[in-house]
Amino acid sequence: MGQTYQEAIENSNVVSKTDINGVITFVNDEFCRISGFSKEELIGANHNIVRHPEVPEEDFERLWTTILDKKPYKTTVKNKCKDGSTVYLNTTITPILDENDEIREFIAIRYDVTKEVELKKALEKKDKELLTLNKTLEQRVKEQTAQLIELNQTLEHRVNEEIAKNKEKQKMLFWQSRMASLGQMLANIAHQWRQPLTELSLTMFNIKRTAKKCDLEKLDLYYKESLGIIENMSQTIDDFSNFFNPNKPKEKFFLTNAINDSLLITKKLVQKENLNIQTDFEDIEVFGVLNELSQVIINLIQNSSEAFKVNEIKDKKITIIIKREENYAVLQFEDNAGGASENLLDKIFEPYFTTKHQSNGTGLGLFMSKMIIEKSLDGTIRVENIDNGLKFTIKIPLGDNNEQ
Repeated sequence: MGQTYQEAIENSNVVSKTDINGVITFVNDEFCRISGFSKEELIGANHNIVRHPEVPEEDFERLWTTILDKKPYKTTVKNKCKDGSTVYLNTTITPILDENDEIREFIAIRYDVTKEVELKKALEKKDKELLTLNKTLEQRVKEQTAQLIELNQTLEHRVNEEIAKNKEKQKMLFWQSRMASLGQMLANIAHQWRQPLTELSLTMFNIKRTAKKCDLEKLDLYYKESLGIIENMSQTIDDFSNFFNPNKPKEKFFLTNAINDSLLITKKLVQKENLNIQTDFEDIEVFGVLNELSQVIINLIQNSSEAFKVNEIKDKKITIIIKREENYAVLQFEDNAGGASENLLDKIFEPYFTTKHQSNGTGLGLFMSKMIIEKSLDGTIRVENIDNGLKFTIKIPLGDNNEQ
């Protein structure tokens, strides 16, 4: 029976024996395979033959102090192979005593943990890089927040100047002063960050799960995905700052370009939530700010996606139509996400009004969308219930009147 136990240990572990002076007296085949030395090279040699030069001298002093005190010593050892490569072995060294309770020899049983150690080091390196990126992102937020505070402090003066220049802009500038306040800005950034923060949390979970599987390739893939999400979050800050810039020029653009830009930005959300988006576009040129109209469409898509989840809709459909009606470009956005109560439709564009849980939104998305349509495109937006969903209709005037 003892022989069977010995064979089992030798076949599944790295085993060696040394005399009391550390001279190797026995090694199994696994020891030779791991180290790259033959049995002839190892037996009779001091165990220092596999000692790694980077291991501190005090580690060996602690080892010898322990085993000469007739106690087992457990640690993870960094060894150097014959070809110069490094292996990490989880090691237990046990003194073998004779009938006089004196040390006769030492037996060491090890198993290879090189992949685990290297993976841990790689993960720690990635963590440090992510921490550095996070600090950089925090700095960007602080810088942008300082600019927003300055904008908020000087906005009243600019509003008064614009009112004096053109009384027709009075209503627009009034809303602009409210929208540019620091509190609203931070709330909107938080609203836009909720989805990528969820994605980042999921990716970090995947990194942790992949680390346990020792899959360095997938670990690097999830790491790069995290970087992309963080970069997009950083870009969101710039996008919001640009949106609240009162000096942005209006220009002619095709509605199809604005829609396609919004579909590109929400591509990942559409794929993840399995949204079926159908389009029917007539090529129509309008006058305004393209990026702001894209922001409206992005908000509508995100709202529909949330409604699909809440109402547990399986066949998720969104239809976007662009057509011409007399002197107007008409953009229709429809979904089958369940619609809304009739008594809520009149309040749907009010600031901070929302039917969602607080964790899913601030109630500013549709309010912002209405302001964009009215101030940037001189248009209108309305909402109504249709079969199993909502229909938003945006009307933008055509011709010279909206190029003033």
